[in-house]
Amino acid sequence: MTVPKSLIINSPYQEPTRHWQQGSGTALSLIEGRRPAAYEVFDTRTPNNTKRTEELKLVNRIRQRVQEWREADYPGITQVTRSLLEHWRDNQARTLPFYFCQIEAIETLIWWVEATAEFRQGIFLEGDGGPWERVCSKMATGSGKTTVMAMVITWQVLNALAYPKRNKDFSKAVFIVAPGLTVRERLQVLMPGNPANVYDEFNLCPSEALRQRLNRAEVLVENWHTLMPLKQGERSVVKKGPESDEAFTRRVLGKLAAHRDIIVINDEAHHAYRKPADIKISRKEAEERGIDLEEATRWIEGLDRLHKTRRISRCFDLSATPFAPTGKTNTDEGLFGWIVSDFGLNDAIEGGLVKTPRVVVRDSALPNAALRSKLYHLYREAEVSEDLNRKAAKAEDPLPKLVQDAYTLLGADWREAARQWEESGHTSPPVLLTVCNRTETAARIERYFTSGDAFWPELHAPEKTLRVDSKVLEKAEIGAASAADKDYEARLKQIVDASGLPEDRKEAFAAMKKEDILRSIVDNVGKRGTAGQRLQNVISVAMLSEGWDAKNVTHIMGLRAFTSQLLCEQVIGRGLRRVSYETDENGLFLPEYVNVFGVPLSIFQDDGEGSTPPPPKPINQIESLPERNSLEIRWPNVLRVDTVVRPTLAVRWDEVQPLVLKPEETPISAEIAPALGGATDWSKVHVIDLELLPEQFRLQRLIFLAARKAHDQIKDSFRGGREYLVYQMIRLVEEFIASGRLVIPGLFHQEPLRKKILLTLNVDRIVEHLLRHVYEQNAEKLELIFDEDMPIGSTRAMRTWYTTKPIVPTVKSQISHVVGDSTWEGYAANVFETSKAVLSYVKNDHLGFQIHYLWGGSRRRFLPDFLIRLANGRTLVLEIKGVDDDQNRAKRAALATWVEGVNQKGGFGTWAHAVAFEPSEIHDLLAQHATAETPAAVPPCESPSGRAEPAQRCPP
Repeated sequence: MTVPKSLIINSPYQEPTRHWQQGSGTALSLIEGRRPAAYEVFDTRTPNNTKRTEELKLVNRIRQRVQEWREADYPGITQVTRSLLEHWRDNQARTLPFYFCQIEAIETLIWWVEATAEFRQGIFLEGDGGPWERVCSKMATGSGKTTVMAMVITWQVLNALAYPKRNKDFSKAVFIVAPGLTVRERLQVLMPGNPANVYDEFNLCPSEALRQRLNRAEVLVENWHTLMPLKQGERSVVKKGPESDEAFTRRVLGKLAAHRDIIVINDEAHHAYRKPADIKISRKEAEERGIDLEEATRWIEGLDRLHKTRRISRCFDLSATPFAPTGKTNTDEGLFGWIVSDFGLNDAIEGGLVKTPRVVVRDSALPNAALRSKLYHLYREAEVSEDLNRKAAKAEDPLPKLVQDAYTLLGADWREAARQWEESGHTSPPVLLTVCNRTETAARIERYFTSGDAFWPELHAPEKTLRVDSKVLEKAEIGAASAADKDYEARLKQIVDASGLPEDRKEAFAAMKKEDILRSIVDNVGKRGTAGQRLQNVISVAMLSEGWDAKNVTHIMGLRAFTSQLLCEQVIGRGLRRVSYETDENGLFLPEYVNVFGVPLSIFQDDGEGSTPPPPKPINQIESLPERNSLEIRWPNVLRVDTVVRPTLAVRWDEVQPLVLKPEETPISAEIAPALGGATDWSKVHVIDLELLPEQFRLQRLIFLAARKAHDQIKDSFRGGREYLVYQMIRLVEEFIASGRLVIPGLFHQEPLRKKILLTLNVDRIVEHLLRHVYEQNAEKLELIFDEDMPIGSTRAMRTWYTTKPIVPTVKSQISHVVGDSTWEGYAANVFETSKAVLSYVKNDHLGFQIHYLWGGSRRRFLPDFLIRLANGRTLVLEIKGVDDDQNRAKRAALATWVEGVNQKGGFGTWAHAVAFEPSEIHDLLAQHATAETPAAVPPCESPSGRAEPAQRCPP
């Protein structure tokens, strides 16, 4: 059998007849017959992404029943319904036929309401435990849910008008609930009187007479926030008490409140579920999994109140991901029990309804511990997650090297796509979408592009780069105002000014609030004649508004936690909408792709069969003991130590060690392939190779880039002129590169172009290595940046935790036990317990004491092993190391800076640091620091500049 050229194997207008299935190894097998309704569960928290397939048995049974009912010519339906079905199945009645999945969804809903009893015998919908019925159609993003909603309204309203006594089955009063203003405005096409309504666009009514009757429908579209309880003004003199259910109904439904037995349509219905009594999920977990518990609760509670007063005859749910959190530890989500039809992402890919996602399958660098490309799930790599979760991160801080490398590779592919789009005559460029973990990260990414840090000049354009401020967008979604932010407002207006709109359209934006400007830009990315038509780079913390239908998203970068496959599908769904609907000679859609870095849309891996799990080990409790408060150890929680340097910069070249750049740690090429659910089509690998772009990698550009990055790191503390500082940094970087201290092993990577690429991609390491050897005399002052939430750490504050590792009980520590991660640490604890020089000590485990340092272009966390309070009043930070290397030396340098900064600051006693490379050295180090004199506190003096200076830096 001939293997198709793409993953698209079915006509979008006919029932699927084939599907892909994972074969042996990396192969995909083409299987005859429709894919059974099922969903795959991946645990992205495990190295190998444990996978299982859950069959939707009820949906498969319903499929068979509907097929039998269809073949029997729909027994039980009304004459109105019959005319609608015949009209909707007539491919000559409109320019393009309805998708098969749209026809199947509406037919299944009609079957549930109207089919004769024998075709529904033995079928029971579980429901959500509430007093009104819910029926769900599961449809993938891009499969036409809005049109199905219009079909539901047409079917319900026309039947209600023709058969007014069948009020339990049909209603002309329709309440549509959306997850926000973006979707609500998009759903205005469901209003029959709207000039741009979907009923006329798709010719949903068989005759003009029925179309006129449809105008008698009572349709209301609101976002879920309308269902929130009414809040009284805090300054109100008259206290009216809680809003009654009747008053609530009249406020929410307006004119629709005159009707009873209404139907409800929940768009993106996975936001609306009853919170199970046993659910236990933290706010952080909810945010990571894209869950808004308040939204779900308020949505359902509001509908319950409407049911009390007006009765909800039936609720139709539509969602691509109809899951709700279960509160259990073994599963992330629970599928809705009232699903009657399913057309999932895999089906949509195989039918060509959406773009085919391509994920990283390998690159030219060393893989991670799971033998996967580090670009596959960037956020899980330690150097990325630790850096992106760092508190007090500044927008000027460089992104982790691995992230920069990923952007360079993905940007190279975006750049080629942009060229092809321009040559093809597209009026809007392709869009690179980044979904990141927090607002600080979004600000750093924005600056990475707009300041020129990004390698590709085409991506430097601030007027084409939009950072979506989540707080502003959230306020926009509920029609509220956010806090003032002049800089952000100016950036939005810059985007509007550069959008190419006529001047009168631009003037209209000048009178708008920033919330409305942002929503207008976000809602219209890539749409011709709008403020978002020229955007090419969108950076967001959330996954953007559901209903966001930018069709020109071609590249996605994921820089956040993906704790379930569901989140992966939701993020990738933002880039799945097609641009073109052209077909080939076989009537199949031509493939379109979205290239994805960092979103672990899982590649199939065989779990294999293992032995029976061993019994769990005994669990030990580690706690802070209040009765030992006298042994408390406290420390400053320092997020960053800033160094203020003098205008003249110099380097002690005799101290500069060679910097080895290992080629295997830097990817300069990557291969992506189409991904389908749990499988990858390795026969269609697409290569991104930076060596094919030689003109972009020049030595002079590297020097200027390194100099600018070094300048950015110290400019805030540099009191000299900017131009003078840049000149000095260019000179030092040139001297460093020419000194021969940059070492790249292997003859293969000595080729000039390949060497320049490696140097360019490791520019942060070069800058970091060079700045470490700037004259120490240049440091006037070390400024500590404290954690505002908890500026002082203490052994008292440690939370109780549990371990299965060996433990040693303590006497001289406020913490009950020392956990033996190694025999050295057990030996050290014994020394501290018996030494007269030690008053108290604690192992740095679950305390929160950490030192931040730079390594490999990223900020890392360093957790020294022990804190020891000595009899002479000193606090010693002791690290135990059996081996030494460059990274450990970088840790110690950061620790030395931290200790110096804390001692200069004063108020925390005297601190010292040491490292033991052998167990026997611990005794010597304790004796050395216990006998050292602790200097008396000296008040700061005043320097010639008039600023307070530490005593040791005062002039004689």
